[in-house]
Amino acid sequence: MIKPHIHVPYSKFYDYLNIIREERLNLEIYFDSKSLDYISKDDLLKLKKALFYEPSLSLHAPFMDLSPGAVDSKIREATIERFNQIFDVAEVLEPKSIVFHSGYDKWKYAFKVNIWLENSLITWEKFIKRAEKLKIKIAIENIFEEEPDSLKILMERVSSSYFGICFDTGHFNLFSKKPLDEWIYALNKFIFEFHLHDNRGKFDEHIAIGSGVFDFKRLINLLDKKDYLYTIESHSPEEVFKSIKIFNELINLK
Repeated sequence: MIKPHIHVPYSKFYDYLNIIREERLNLEIYFDSKSLDYISKDDLLKLKKALFYEPSLSLHAPFMDLSPGAVDSKIREATIERFNQIFDVAEVLEPKSIVFHSGYDKWKYAFKVNIWLENSLITWEKFIKRAEKLKIKIAIENIFEEEPDSLKILMERVSSSYFGICFDTGHFNLFSKKPLDEWIYALNKFIFEFHLHDNRGKFDEHIAIGSGVFDFKRLINLLDKKDYLYTIESHSPEEVFKSIKIFNELINLK
């Protein structure tokens, strides 16, 4: 049975610690900007000690108001500062990967993907060597993208085995104008992580797998291997455990 990572915000970590330890969950821990403002190395060592069973870990970087492809250099500098902070956290916690949002929105960039791309490269070149040194993968998550082309171009331009895609099923379900097959065909060689959650196509609900309209069976059938990092992003313990059960039923059918 594959044990996926379970998304939990750092701010809620100790609220769920008992169930985390009872179930020995692998985790994706989300550090928002507020958490990064006050967290210390002692806090991180305390967290690491609390996870005495040594689970597999990944991190989710802050994203609100941040923009790795920002045209405004001051916004990009603030983004880089926050990203450096999450890498400082990673040096202590030693995750397998860190998930970042792409920051691309065709409306904000007036359909000029190259403007976003060139500024994104300025940002990511500052982190590739750090990721490679720490052996931590940078996973770029699809958010508002309607098609896979912009992410594919970014992957090809950065061209590092430590820089890849986190494919988010819920965001695809809301924003994509291209079929799932086209996304997987275009990005499969760059994908090493999946965010798994569902919705009914109207709102980013983060409900359990199979509770919305995303075709998880089709996704699993499209994949050419099983050793991706899978993360459940449902927002309640009940939805999480329902998702784990359904996910393993699907993956074992492949």
